[in-house]
Amino acid sequence: MPGKAAVTGEAPSAMVSTVDDTRFAERTPQGRLTAQRGLYAGPAPIVSKDLYAELEWGTAVRERGGISIEPASKVSGNTYFGRFPASYWQRWTDVTEVQVEAVVTGDGQLSVGASDIEGDPRVVAAEVVAGAKQQKVTLTAKLDKFYDGGALWLDIETEGGQSLRVEKVRWTVEAPEKIRPTAVTICTMNRADDCLSNLQALAADVSSLETLDAIYVADQGTDLVESRDGFEQVAKDLGDKLHYIKQPNLGGAGGFTRGLYEVAGHTETEHANVLFMDDDVLLEPDLVIRMTAFSNRTVNPVIVGGQMLNLLHPNQLHVGAEYARLNTLEPGQPVQHSLSTADLLGVDEETLKPNRQERRLDAGYNGWWSCLIPYEVVKATGYPLPFFFQWDDAEYSYRARAHGFPTVTLPGAGVWHADFHWKDWDEWHRYFNLRNSIITAALHSPFNLNLLSRVLIAQLVRYLLGMQYGLSATLIKAVEDFLEGPEVLRDGGVAAMKEIRRIRDEYPETKRHKATDVPGIASNDIGIINSAPRPSMQRLVLIKRILDRVLGRSRHSLGAIPIDEAHWWHVATFDTAVVTDASQEGVRVRSYDRAKMFDLARRGAKVIQRLRKEGAAVQEQYKRAMPELTSRDNWKRLYEL
Repeated sequence: MPGKAAVTGEAPSAMVSTVDDTRFAERTPQGRLTAQRGLYAGPAPIVSKDLYAELEWGTAVRERGGISIEPASKVSGNTYFGRFPASYWQRWTDVTEVQVEAVVTGDGQLSVGASDIEGDPRVVAAEVVAGAKQQKVTLTAKLDKFYDGGALWLDIETEGGQSLRVEKVRWTVEAPEKIRPTAVTICTMNRADDCLSNLQALAADVSSLETLDAIYVADQGTDLVESRDGFEQVAKDLGDKLHYIKQPNLGGAGGFTRGLYEVAGHTETEHANVLFMDDDVLLEPDLVIRMTAFSNRTVNPVIVGGQMLNLLHPNQLHVGAEYARLNTLEPGQPVQHSLSTADLLGVDEETLKPNRQERRLDAGYNGWWSCLIPYEVVKATGYPLPFFFQWDDAEYSYRARAHGFPTVTLPGAGVWHADFHWKDWDEWHRYFNLRNSIITAALHSPFNLNLLSRVLIAQLVRYLLGMQYGLSATLIKAVEDFLEGPEVLRDGGVAAMKEIRRIRDEYPETKRHKATDVPGIASNDIGIINSAPRPSMQRLVLIKRILDRVLGRSRHSLGAIPIDEAHWWHVATFDTAVVTDASQEGVRVRSYDRAKMFDLARRGAKVIQRLRKEGAAVQEQYKRAMPELTSRDNWKRLYEL
């Protein structure tokens, strides 16, 4: 625990027996607070340097920590990672100005650019340097005209005959009286190499992460991070900051909550932060600086979320900020005016302006790929629900909001995470998505059961028409288990995970195959049959497809369907459809089975009718159980401590 690198190789709970008297505590700052660094290249070669600084004209050499500008050149920091989110700092903190500091050598001009809600640029500070040799330059910008939107950035320019080297760029603000201690928590499950890579990235930058006091790794797998050759070295590099914990597999909720649990048990102050971080992200370590600095200066505690960029398309922003439509079970809705799956190096098709998130947005929640939670929030709100995973992040943010703690998704604080649309919806984790979304709706929405029942019936009908019988069974099981009440969360989801995998294993279309090795079908017999456009009269087409299925009529006996055309109205015209998996790594074989369809339709209608009748009473059960489910004692029991 704090005070030494806690690396244990015994039973899952052995680590906690070696706690010493060290406690997290606030500390007095030494000088100004670094809010973000000016970087000119990413953490990996796959990341475009244009996300950090854009060469507008001329020639420049961009490196991680600095940049060399040739004569008659200009480089702009008006980029995703180059911008300082002035609007968010003006809205949520009491900081009134920010300074950008740089060490320069040579001749040229440095200027601070600013934008407004429309993205129109202006210059707010500038300085010309001549004959500089490792000269420190400081430019100051007021945070006074950004309430609804806008950002700041650093531009560097030379004229003919001039060259300029700029390095050690820092955006700094006045420090608070005390600095909050921050702990990063990484939840990992059989992604040892990915997790180790992120630990190594943190270790390489640890000298710059002045607000980071501890790193907790909650390892819930069988392929352990500590088994890797590089682990011993990274443990040495991180020293007493690293705390490696092996524990039972309790999903993402159990892994992330362990960090909250440990910090809460070993802090002398309620002014502490816990920063959740996924194990399989490509990490930009400056995210730690940006999120923790922002949290240190907010007037009141807020949950600070980092943004997600798509790992397979590193220039794409997943979403600027999002919310959930709780009663209709729809997470991941882009907030109005938010960028969504946007090319950060491209332009808006309508306005022809660069894709910049100029307008300040209010988020409903933030994904736990990177999300900072102040300890005050935990004290007032409790711990996360033992959801295993899926919807744990949304539920916690909405519960915190009810206690007066909003969520802020901070632009420029980004990590790269696997693109969501490359993950197939028809997987076992869909059970947790459905069950936990219904629980969240019961706790934090009007919980209109007529509306919710219509949503679930519509989903079930489309799954059955699409010959996704395992997915239909998954939905039914999720609703059944919600109706079991809070007791279903008693073990943190372990039994439910095993049971849903067993159930789904009975349905052949849940399994993925190589396209050249489809059971019972000759590869050469599978030709692509494309979908017609989306029907203009969907309800009429829906009725027709249902009648065709009931009567056993079909238009195609066999065919292949690309994943982006696997709509219910198209798949329902096949006897057997070979559908590309969303991962693009194989195919699923969906075959019409009248008996299964009728059985699942009957079971589904029955359980949804139960939900309509019993849902209100079950809702009250969850509300009454919340204090116990989200208590420290409950998590202590789950961790077997």
